[in-house]
Amino acid sequence: MLLDGGGTRRPVTPLAPPGVYAPQEDTELLAGALSDEPVPEDADVLDVGTGSGALAVEAARRGCRVTAVDVSRRAVCAARLNALRAGVPVRVRRGNLFAPVRGESFDLILANPPYVPAPGGGTLPRGAARAWDAGGDGRLVLDRICREAPALLRPGGVLLLVQSALSDPELTVGGLRAAGAKAAVVRRRRIAFGPVVRGRERWLRERGLLSATDDEEELVVIRAELPV
Repeated sequence: MLLDGGGTRRPVTPLAPPGVYAPQEDTELLAGALSDEPVPEDADVLDVGTGSGALAVEAARRGCRVTAVDVSRRAVCAARLNALRAGVPVRVRRGNLFAPVRGESFDLILANPPYVPAPGGGTLPRGAARAWDAGGDGRLVLDRICREAPALLRPGGVLLLVQSALSDPELTVGGLRAAGAKAAVVRRRRIAFGPVVRGRERWLRERGLLSATDDEEELVVIRAELPV
């Protein structure tokens, strides 16, 4: 936030330079779930795949100690800049998913990972596409989060994750439960196809991930809580 002439804090729109995932409907949906979460002011929060840092900044505004991680150098720079512009402290680290925070634990983990199914077999995405392309089934990163995130949560800790229905939320719920967490879908929103989905709409229909009549994509937020 910035201070206006009367000393009142006002929101700052995050900057997202070329190559950095800009806040969109999924960011907004996850931010809504964060606002519903009773997070203590001194909580330790991890925002993994932070992009522009919008969610990390939102958590820091609530007084949390926030660490933000992204594999993209541009995203790391953008997140640091946006935290500075908002006047909140955020520790930003570059690395692949949880690698930069091994050995640490958190009260809350936020995740907006790549989740859009992509043609191309096992080819790993490159450049800006790393923010959305997630393998043929959309689960290239989601499955890793299901396996690895619960081990970084403290007892009673919470994971909030947003994904598309195209990448099978029930598999995510099941994977998190198998890792020992209580998990369920807590928010849903249907949105118009964005540029990425529109660009591979035919392929998604051929794969059966979109029906012949689907003209919207469903986003969901999954909440997982580690037992105390």
